[in-house]
Amino acid sequence: MVKLRTICRRLLKRLGLAALLSASLIQVPLAAEPWVVERLDGARIPADPGSEILQMAPGGLPDGYVAVQPEGDVVKAWYGDPTRRYGHGILGDAIEAGALHVEISNGKQLSLQLPETEVFEDRTPRLVDLDGDGTIEIVTIRSSVSKGASVTIYGLEKGALVQRATNGFIGRSNRWLNIAGIASFAGGQELQIAYVETPHIGGTLYFYAFRKGRLVRTGAMQGFSNHAIGTREMQLSAVVNIDGGLGVELAAPSDNRQSLRIIGFGQSGPYEQASIPLPARVKKLFARRGEGGDLTFIAQLDDGQTYRIGR
Repeated sequence: MVKLRTICRRLLKRLGLAALLSASLIQVPLAAEPWVVERLDGARIPADPGSEILQMAPGGLPDGYVAVQPEGDVVKAWYGDPTRRYGHGILGDAIEAGALHVEISNGKQLSLQLPETEVFEDRTPRLVDLDGDGTIEIVTIRSSVSKGASVTIYGLEKGALVQRATNGFIGRSNRWLNIAGIASFAGGQELQIAYVETPHIGGTLYFYAFRKGRLVRTGAMQGFSNHAIGTREMQLSAVVNIDGGLGVELAAPSDNRQSLRIIGFGQSGPYEQASIPLPARVKKLFARRGEGGDLTFIAQLDDGQTYRIGR
């Protein structure tokens, strides 16, 4: 696929038609080997690259971890102040976080308390420089007890931990979203936040960029679910580079979690590169590359089996 795309580019350049390298070349996948789903026996199941021991968040939040980013103004972040003031229990219990804690590069710790009407309906914050200015943004899932969830970004301003942007609450209580990935989906330097809104009742995949202090929607697609209701596993998605292009792809389950959908991002927004049927619903998912560079997905399904998905 990469070689054919390169040939197309060279031919158009010779013809003086380089401007025609538009969404048609980006958005319509060229013929490729079919995806194969193969059941693995126990001896062949690879280790989850995200299964290394992480630092548990202090303060008693169940299964909360400390996010670490060694470079930047914020080097660690975690949730604290466990609370039961929101009874949604989407992650299997009714204990959510009431505070965000960070450690900055000089070792000082800062905290931000939410009002009594809000919680962090999340397990671990995400630390990333979204706009490339050298400072770190903290990406969270913040929920209102009456209006549901939102993507909310925090950061440092004049030495204080403050809210920097939000896309707004969904609008109803007990409506949640789960972040699927943060990456340069469209290529270039701009990062986008991908998340699935209401992943249990017909989820919509949204993409947002952080521009001039605001979250700006850049695309949307329907028919996704990256979480099984009542479970602690939030990583039912993977950010991958399948064809070696500038942008990366997002792999996430369909709304019934019985297909793996691979989504690219072109000039007109997200598009589906492939939809791979599975024998049961996705329970856990991660991507890995073999020694030869071949990309495969490893999926644990709710039939109790583990499968390799590759070409």
